[in-house]
Amino acid sequence: MSSNKFTFKPNGTCSRLFEFELEDNIIKDFTITGGCDGNLKGICSIIKGKTVEEVISAFNGITCGNKSTSCPDQIAKCLAEQTR
Repeated sequence: MSSNKFTFKPNGTCSRLFEFELEDNIIKDFTITGGCDGNLKGICSIIKGKTVEEVISAFNGITCGNKSTSCPDQIAKCLAEQTR
């Protein structure tokens, strides 16, 4: 099993930093600094144990208010970037 830890600075959202661990294409841990605390804790809890592809498919393109992106959309972008 290969485990890798990553950090990502989201763009266009209230959250400031994503820290996560992937093991064989499965999200083992995901934490977010900044943003809407309760919502983001829930998102992090839900995506643990999911495959990268499942999360990208579910979160890609989600917007927040009048913004062109959101924390879930930025999660999809960071996962896609790390698994190219």
